Amino acid sequence: MSRAKIDYKDLVSSIAYEELFMNDQERADARKPKVDDIDLTEIVPFREHPFQVREDEEMERLKESIKEYGVLVPALARPTEDGKYELVSGHRRMAACKALGMKTMPVIIRNLTDEEAVITMVDANLQREHILPSEKAFAYKMKYDAIKRAPGRKENGDQLGHESRSIDELADSSPDSRNQIQRYIRLTNLTPKLLDQVDRGSIALTTAVELSYLKPFEQEWVQEAIDYEKCTPSLSQACRLKKASQSRTLVREGVLLMMQEEKPNQRGNIKLSREELNKFFPSHYTDEQIKQTILRTLEHIRQQRSRKAREER
Repeated sequence: MSRAKIDYKDLVSSIAYEELFMNDQERADARKPKVDDIDLTEIVPFREHPFQVREDEEMERLKESIKEYGVLVPALARPTEDGKYELVSGHRRMAACKALGMKTMPVIIRNLTDEEAVITMVDANLQREHILPSEKAFAYKMKYDAIKRAPGRKENGDQLGHESRSIDELADSSPDSRNQIQRYIRLTNLTPKLLDQVDRGSIALTTAVELSYLKPFEQEWVQEAIDYEKCTPSLSQACRLKKASQSRTLVREGVLLMMQEEKPNQRGNIKLSREELNKFFPSHYTDEQIKQTILRTLEHIRQQRSRKAREER
């Protein structure tokens, strides 16, 4: 017996006809996104997901919340060709569920194009409280490329090599300004070691942007000099390094000599390597967090000494 072919337009018309006999509440319920409990083994991470899932205090709070109340906000995923589900939003929730020994998680399933999935993933994660510069860098780059791939886009480039219409559209839907977004995107040209120092706060964003114009092997020279001198380049030095690179006059010895210059803000500084400090602080602490913790501890010691001195008088 042959199966009758269902015309898509007829199906849509039928659904619309059925809605005529629904009340307002029934129509609203029918249009709500469907939430399914999906087996965690059927969910795969978003490819090249730029946001890290860190075991920090925020994750501990999330685990406590899920343990007590369950997953309050469903994750978002899209079906894959092999029958699984690619997670678009909810990587931290999934990690928390796995840590708690849960087998399933509530998920909204949507059919999204690659571009829609990228834009949705980035927008959802940019609302997080703590985001590393490297996470923003690759997230903005992914969203910028997704916007740029939209059919029929034709536009002029700007001085940083970004297509102006796409970068403006990206800025309109992001918490950062157009110029700041461009700076973040430039960070994707840094070597992993230099980018890690930006995340730790050792290298400022504006300095890192200038270093991003260096060729990869020239950035390796900078890293060698950083390791040897136990200091990072200033903005002025980074600008000079960029200029020398563009004029093809930059050499390894020149990078080291430049890094050996005494900087006004480094005179009389006591240098402690990251390796020396690692045993006292969690691995996810940035240099700025370590600095502030040390200063608070020293202030506490100073106050104790002052109090003791008053008591001995």
